[in-house]
Amino acid sequence: MYIMPDVYDIRQMLVDELHDENFVTDKSGVKTIEIVNAAFLANENAIFGTPNEDYIERELKWYRSLSRNVNDIPGGTPEIWKMVADKDGMINSNYGWCIYSEENGYQFSKVVDELVKSPLSRRATMIYTRPSMHVDYNKNGMSDFMCTNVVQYFIRKGKLHASVYMRSNDAIFGYKNDYAWQRYVQKEVLQSVNGKCGTVYDLGDLYWNVSSLHVYERHFKLVEEWAEENDY
Repeated sequence: MYIMPDVYDIRQMLVDELHDENFVTDKSGVKTIEIVNAAFLANENAIFGTPNEDYIERELKWYRSLSRNVNDIPGGTPEIWKMVADKDGMINSNYGWCIYSEENGYQFSKVVDELVKSPLSRRATMIYTRPSMHVDYNKNGMSDFMCTNVVQYFIRKGKLHASVYMRSNDAIFGYKNDYAWQRYVQKEVLQSVNGKCGTVYDLGDLYWNVSSLHVYERHFKLVEEWAEENDY
């Protein structure tokens, strides 16, 4: 029987990459360690470090606002968002806009409707990115090529599961914030489906699939510290 790797296994893989000095140079010129085509059970809310619950809550409020302007992030705009936004503060990656907005096709509503109509469907997918991202990512001085491609939801044996598919994911800050968002949406889908179909499903697993799961050089110390603390 196939046993899928989980977050603990991913930590070990990243420690091995650092130990073996298998570095990949990022477009900005800094070293990274990387797992190509990472696929694992997202059974923990962080790979390394601790989630910033205050920021996660602020980002969630911004996502729910559907605003694509980073200046609307409650409590102040993080530097990383300022760096990727255009001169007016606009970005592509407000994930709430991606799944709730009419402009991007009401992805959330369509997934709920599909699962209510056909619980065993394989078509319940929220499509985040779009073909025009190849030109949209740098419009007006922006630098924001959507990281999440698609998320698929499926009901099996009475549970609602979700599979996240990403082109790129920072294993430190990116994973923690993205995990919080995806778990939030999965629970919201579950609540909506249960409310409409008359059947009570349970919350299932969250699966993570990333073409490039990486750690930047400035965070290598977190990887080293985990290895030392766990005698790995």
